[in-house]
Order: sequence, then C-alpha cells, then structure tokens
Amino acid sequence: MKKIIIIAAAILMTASAFAQDGKSIYNKYSDEAGVSAVYISPAMFRLMGRLPDIEVTDGESFNLGAFVRSLTGMYIINSENKDINSSLKSEAERMISKGKYEMLMEAKDDGETVRMYTSGTDKIIDSFVFLVKEPGEYTFICFDGKMDRAEVEKAVGETMKKL
Repeated sequence: MKKIIIIAAAILMTASAFAQDGKSIYNKYSDEAGVSAVYISPAMFRLMGRLPDIEVTDGESFNLGAFVRSLTGMYIINSENKDINSSLKSEAERMISKGKYEMLMEAKDDGETVRMYTSGTDKIIDSFVFLVKEPGEYTFICFDGKMDRAEVEKAVGETMKKL
C-alpha cells in the first residue's frame, strides 16, 4: 500500500511539473525571432495600485486600484512567425483544455478569432486568458492573480450596459 501511495504521489508531482501556465508559455516564446513579448510583474501592479476608483454607473464606482493590486502577472506574446504561431496556438489550447478554464466569449470577424477564458472559483478568478488568431499572427495574453469575481462581474456588467 505504501508503494502505491508513493508511486501515485510521484505521478502527480511529475504531471504538475509539465503543466502549462501563462508564465511558462511566456518564458518559452519571449526570446524567439518574430515574437513581441511583454511581462508585467507584481511589483509594477503594486505601483499601479494607487489608481483611483472609476465610475461604472451613476453614483457607483469600481475600485480599480484593488483590482490591479490583486494581479500577480501579465504575460503577452504576439507572434508573426508562422512556425511559432502554430506551436504557440497548440500550447495555449493545451493549457486551456487541461486547466479548469471556462470560455467566457468568442468573437469571429473576417478571419480573426478572439477567445476569452477564465479559471477560478465562485469567489476568486485566478486567471484570464485571451487568445487572438489573425491571418499570419497569433496573440496570447494571460492575467494571473486573485481577483474578486463579484467586483469583476460588476465592472463588466456595468460596462456592457453602457455599450
């Protein structure tokens, strides 16, 4: 019985070592030719955390500073390299399919596809992922953190009412 538990623990540790996340995808592609990369660190989000509340409806506001301070990383990879595009797309879609991501939206227009995913719990959003496919170009954007789901939903809902 002890051997089975040790083997199961080793398998779980190995599987988690190969799990993809925004940071590992960023690290893999950020130095490649034909790739633009941006990383924003937790320190930068703390500096930006003094942003004022923004008004989302008459008399109601959204604490943008608290939202920004809750972020622990932002990773952007934009590739115009055909070979990297297919590899990046594969890895991003594998990350989405193996994670606990849920599609929030998909928009298609004239050869361009934008998909937005999120993962987390009923109370906390751990990650937002945007995948953008255009002719000859692929973009991966990932926001990581511990974002209050109710605050994010409130801001998105009120913004959508204004459109």
